[in-house]
Amino acid sequence: MYHSVIAETKTYHCSSASIQGGGGIETYIASLLRHQMSERRISQQSLETYRIASLQNLDQSQFPLLHVHDPDMLVDLRSQCPAVFTLHNHSSYCPSGTKYLAARQRHCDRTMHPLGCAWGHMVDGCGSRRLKNVWQNWWNAADPLATLRKLNIPIIANSEYTRQQIINHGILPQRVVTLHCGVQEPKEPVTPLTQTIHGLQRILFVGRIVPYKGIAWLLQALAKTDRQIHLDIAGDGWSRPEMENLAARLGVSDRITWHGWCQGTQLAALYQQCLAVIFPSLWPEPAGLVTLEAYAHYRPVIASASGGIPEYVQDGKTGILVEPHNVSQLAIAMTELSTNYLKSRLMGELAQAWFQEEFTLDLHIQRLKNIYAKTIAEFNVAHS
Repeated sequence: MYHSVIAETKTYHCSSASIQGGGGIETYIASLLRHQMSERRISQQSLETYRIASLQNLDQSQFPLLHVHDPDMLVDLRSQCPAVFTLHNHSSYCPSGTKYLAARQRHCDRTMHPLGCAWGHMVDGCGSRRLKNVWQNWWNAADPLATLRKLNIPIIANSEYTRQQIINHGILPQRVVTLHCGVQEPKEPVTPLTQTIHGLQRILFVGRIVPYKGIAWLLQALAKTDRQIHLDIAGDGWSRPEMENLAARLGVSDRITWHGWCQGTQLAALYQQCLAVIFPSLWPEPAGLVTLEAYAHYRPVIASASGGIPEYVQDGKTGILVEPHNVSQLAIAMTELSTNYLKSRLMGELAQAWFQEEFTLDLHIQRLKNIYAKTIAEFNVAHS
């Protein structure tokens, strides 16, 4: 019933983020736009046609559907056309955006409250301790959350974990639908793990080098593994100098290559030359994009059982889940895959098969179109 409604509908994506790359929301929105225009000649300029950087002073009735990605744009949404909002991260219900109490090394289980969040910033280390920043962080989350409670629009969560978080903050369950992430299939040819590649004994980390991404935990575990294991780190961040010093103190500097930010063919080559991808986040990641990129390249994942990550890893089949901060357990998982070629290859093949069944961008977009169509149909009924 809904497919005919959406057949020729153009979706406009609302975000101030650049769509020229950079990862995260930027890459996701660009992927949606490119897919929407796949039958036309694609240029950056034409992609920008369907991105809206601000909803202020805009006649929203002219749009078939608005897909809002930035929480701070919700306040300008005026119910003049169908709209949906994607919950990409924790920023709509957590002032620090992390849901992680760094000083206590554990996830935050509080619902958003001025006193609890102020304590979290000042004592538990979840965010900045500067009073001005604490205050600003609060309002950056409180305003969109209050608006979201008033708006009667569907909310798309990228994991059951984030869905439950927003429900815990006063959003009706029937308004929130879980749509797991999808990623583009690699442009370069990909192959299952070979014995030659496995023999290189390389494990890959992809992401920001900041404390809650678990690099210190990873380095401590690396020090407990065989010296033949080599760690490739594709990413950068303000904690890199500190992590390089830690690596030196642990005696593993010669077993690490710091590549900096990698994209395109360089990143694809790193995926192809590793035996596994490691995702040791300490904070409750909303979702698990890194796992999907690994699966797309026939590689298993070693990941922390944190936040939405377990929804993207079949423990013992497509990867290995590890308790956050457990150094020995992480070291054992790394050793298990580095010493067992057949297991690593089988996990990679199962991961690729699951990726094709559930997580390709084409599948994600088809499911997204179904949500769009249902939203448009319900809007039309309500306003007829």
